[in-house]
Amino acid sequence: MVCTRKTKTLVSTCVILSGMTNIVCLLYVGWVTNYIASVYVKVQEPISEKKLEEDKGDTLRIIERLDHLENVIKQHIQEAPPKLEEKPAEAFTDSSLFAHWGQELSPEHRRLALKQFQYYGYNAYLSDRLPLDRALPDLRPSACRNLTFPESLPEVSIVFIFVNEALSVILRSIHSAMDRTPAHLLKEIILVDDNSNNEELKEKLQQYVDEVNAHKPGFIKVVRHSRQEGLIRSRVSGWRAASAPVVALFDAHVEFNVGWAEPVLTRIKENRKRVISPSFDNIKYDNFEIEEYPLSAQGFDWELWCRYLNPPKSWGKLENTTAPIRSPALIGCFIVDREYFQEIGLLDEGMEVYGGENVELGIRVWQCGGSVEVLPCSRIAHIERAHKPYTEDLTAHVRRNALRVAEVWMDEFKSHVYMAWNIPQEDSGIDIGDISERKALRKKLQCKTFRWYLVSVYPEMRMYSDTVAYGVLQNSLKSDLCLDQGPDTENIPIMYICHGMTPQ
Repeated sequence: MVCTRKTKTLVSTCVILSGMTNIVCLLYVGWVTNYIASVYVKVQEPISEKKLEEDKGDTLRIIERLDHLENVIKQHIQEAPPKLEEKPAEAFTDSSLFAHWGQELSPEHRRLALKQFQYYGYNAYLSDRLPLDRALPDLRPSACRNLTFPESLPEVSIVFIFVNEALSVILRSIHSAMDRTPAHLLKEIILVDDNSNNEELKEKLQQYVDEVNAHKPGFIKVVRHSRQEGLIRSRVSGWRAASAPVVALFDAHVEFNVGWAEPVLTRIKENRKRVISPSFDNIKYDNFEIEEYPLSAQGFDWELWCRYLNPPKSWGKLENTTAPIRSPALIGCFIVDREYFQEIGLLDEGMEVYGGENVELGIRVWQCGGSVEVLPCSRIAHIERAHKPYTEDLTAHVRRNALRVAEVWMDEFKSHVYMAWNIPQEDSGIDIGDISERKALRKKLQCKTFRWYLVSVYPEMRMYSDTVAYGVLQNSLKSDLCLDQGPDTENIPIMYICHGMTPQ
């Protein structure tokens, strides 16, 4: 999953911005943080006190703006793992990995932990030393413990997707699924290896699978790709290998909490056209502690980056924390009736690698007669990596995938997506591939319009009308200054250093 959030607010947005030039620009004006030390990027010295005195007003405004954007920039930098050899060994202890963990480690063990962190995007060194069956805090609303569920529920196949994942993380995902899913409901576990080059995931993983299957023949299936297909097509591969009436599609760096399955399977049994997301908590990438996340719905912005939303007001009025939360879209992992998933068109396999498929599925399900909901009583903890394993150019793939969604499903509102990405609608120069089959699917399913979706499902989404033009407004007298939004959302425009990010 791409999304992250802060727990101090109920609404947090998952934003990753395009173009590395923005980072260079920001570094130029003196943005330096402790995180820079952890990723070993060499930057210029911070702005001197003398310089601040010379142009105090402008500079302080710039610094304030940079502080506001710091977390966004961190996330962009983290798309690609840094290279270990770029920093001498004696500075390894400066990494943010050791901010809340590992102070007692020797320099040699710190070096090993950092090397694994840079490879996996999380603390694999620590993961290897944690029990596979470790206990999790029960973070469900207290009323969930009093619910009862039908005795007869459909079985579920759990699919885990991975590429170059730490073996201990995969095994902990499997163990938590087996330990916290009633045995009579869990038909099988399917592992989809998207062409990992980590040797540990071949022989050692297969040994573990063979040991489990010796006691429960055929319980764990392994699908191995001969070339890397990306997350989207890997999920479809997992679905094709599944045989239970319900399929749960997850990353292989999760831990299931107690009682997660019964609420999900009950809702799908009641209506097979429901696509369900659990409520997610965070496994911190540095110390593997569980961080509780507030209950939320799942949506997106016009770039089609996922975002967490406050539950709708109608949900709050119920005064029932166990009630399903109506959700405009999906963050990533979800559970679905296996046959309905095929009827609705699976995932768009014309998309590349990663990103946008979750938003597209949510839109498609709603427009074509189904529904999406988040269940407060089904909680799963998920590692939010410091960087992604699939690609160093995640933004380009998400942009391309977003345009496919816009052209197939968004009707006249597709212009909002082009505008959000700041690219022309005509002759964009981006090849989005053949979308004829997806358009035919929409026609076959007799789906509703995107305007209906915005009005009926996602009224929180801001719509723009009478747009004359979009792009960057650059100062003709001082070319390094551009028009920008103010320091707070919806504030009056300001002049600000040109950085090429979304606000400009």
